[in-house]
Amino acid sequence: MKNFPSMKSLNVSLTAALVLLGASLASAQSGATRPRRVTPVQPTTDASNTTARTTAQPAAGATQSGAAPSTAHAFSLFQQKQFDAALREARQVASADPKNSEAWKLAGFAEIGLKRYTDAAEDLRRALDLQRAEGKPDPHTEDALAEAYFFAGKYEQALPLLQASTTRKDSKPDAATLSYRGIAEMNLKKTADAERTFNEVLKLDPKNKPALLYLGQLAFARSDYTTAINMLNRSTLADPTYAQAWELLAQAYLLRARGAQGPAADADFLAAVRASDSLAKVRNDEQTAALQGQALFFAKQYERAAAALERAAASPKAQDAIFFLLG
Repeated sequence: MKNFPSMKSLNVSLTAALVLLGASLASAQSGATRPRRVTPVQPTTDASNTTARTTAQPAAGATQSGAAPSTAHAFSLFQQKQFDAALREARQVASADPKNSEAWKLAGFAEIGLKRYTDAAEDLRRALDLQRAEGKPDPHTEDALAEAYFFAGKYEQALPLLQASTTRKDSKPDAATLSYRGIAEMNLKKTADAERTFNEVLKLDPKNKPALLYLGQLAFARSDYTTAINMLNRSTLADPTYAQAWELLAQAYLLRARGAQGPAADADFLAAVRASDSLAKVRNDEQTAALQGQALFFAKQYERAAAALERAAASPKAQDAIFFLLG
């Protein structure tokens, strides 16, 4: 009689195989903490806030021949998305008048447009300090500084500003800024705060796929796989091409199946197969093949599992658990 692995051994192999999932989860989380940059809140400009060297208002568009630089013209360049030119002119104004808060502000906005977030944070911080010294703090500057800190990965500096932005009196927060706050809280290990924030996002936008993904991640991290599955299913419904959500969803089904028996476990293994198949439609790499192979193996679809595991085993980074399951 052939010596097949016992069910106890299969449980151990599932545990071993799921070691692979930790690396992919970490990858998914690190990628998720840097969402796409959105267009920053538009700065306002005071047409009278120009250098003393000119009193004439330059026309929007190309710099007038012989005209002195001004914040008004820098602002018009910014509006036309000529960020390099806007930055150059704002810096000229700031160089001539270092206490010109509008010049530093426009320089920071232009740098956000150029994705130079560390530089933007420095200039916007200087603008805000000058505004506060004048007794005229500007919420647009505060919000832009929060965004610059956030995309520079300086979450500790970003969070107080994001909290102020999303709790400002007589102002309703938007879903994007709340999402930034939640991500900053996640990165600072304030998981309870992050969960509350992402639930606020869903009140504003029930189909907000990043918030659903992050709530799924938080539930996954505390081994609440049922909640994770609920959130991740909603995320994939909102966007069927969301690879991170499909990947984590398959993992959640596999791990919930490990704690179940009989039909409940079989149903979760089959659900993991469906999730990994959906993942393969949008990202068919070795990591996906490894996850797909594991799901198929535990769903007892051995022929398909072998094909997927062979693809995964061909990778120079293939782990021992892949060869174990393939064998």
